[in-house]
Amino acid sequence: MSTATRVANRVEKVPFLSRGDASLLLVLPGLFIFSAFMLFPVVYLVGISFTNAEPANLFAGEGVVSILTFGDATFVGLKNYANILTDPQFWNSFGITWLFVATSVVLKILTSLSIALVVTSDLVRGKRFLRSFIIFPMGLPPIFTITVWRGIFSSAEFGLMNQFLTGFGFEPVAWLSGRWTAFMAYNITEAWLAYPFMVIITVSALQDVSEELHEAAVVDGAGFVSRFLHVTLPSIKRPVLFATILTSAASFQQFLIPFVFNEGGPARANELLIVYGYREALQFQEYGRGAAISIVALVFIGAFMWLNVKKGRLADGVND
Repeated sequence: MSTATRVANRVEKVPFLSRGDASLLLVLPGLFIFSAFMLFPVVYLVGISFTNAEPANLFAGEGVVSILTFGDATFVGLKNYANILTDPQFWNSFGITWLFVATSVVLKILTSLSIALVVTSDLVRGKRFLRSFIIFPMGLPPIFTITVWRGIFSSAEFGLMNQFLTGFGFEPVAWLSGRWTAFMAYNITEAWLAYPFMVIITVSALQDVSEELHEAAVVDGAGFVSRFLHVTLPSIKRPVLFATILTSAASFQQFLIPFVFNEGGPARANELLIVYGYREALQFQEYGRGAAISIVALVFIGAFMWLNVKKGRLADGVND
């Protein structure tokens, strides 16, 4: 008999507890931890978003209780939300964030699918070594990887990309000084960070594709492209869609790449939504406004994931 079963049996012997109450009692520690580290910060963030909180009034009182009750900050209702929704910089950040999500996801899917097809091909030897090598970037700290890529896209002549260009007779490019060249650098770095996870999911899906379907397609005279479009893709669609939704959410919340590269520049042109919220809260010290931006971002990413799970029918077979 397991420990959990013994505990449940002992709890059921308590006169005032039913079996359902006993089950609830067993999950209380987990609920407490979830509330302390997940639910409470979100609730506190919502509360701050309805105030004019800033360092001068939020930390005006003494003790933790004063901070938890928002110090001397005053309730301003929906003012912060109205301010950000009428701020042109918010809509610029909002638009460039969704554009970044769309372009980076396409690049990640194409890259990971191409690599997965190579490492699962019967024509390739050393597949285990290749797979180990492919997921190696997952073991590196993101800040380290992003810093390396910033050096690769350095505007100086010694930058790796500029050395590559000058080697073919082209002029050096100020990668991080132009809006769209910097945006392209964001996408390439984001694809590098995400492709190991995407490849793992895609390779697992490809290995589950029935060989009988491919053999039947070959008998019918289907070529590689036809088999890929009509056999492989339909078979791996749902796992790849699941990975795409997760990496899309990660792209929407991307902070380190734009901030480390050029702080969302030039001139805040590539300032993603999370960087925008960070700047408003910590650089301009408007905590209420920054909290409102975070809540708006949370609502949009939640709606995006829910809609994709619903439309992609990824929850089919799961009880309501």
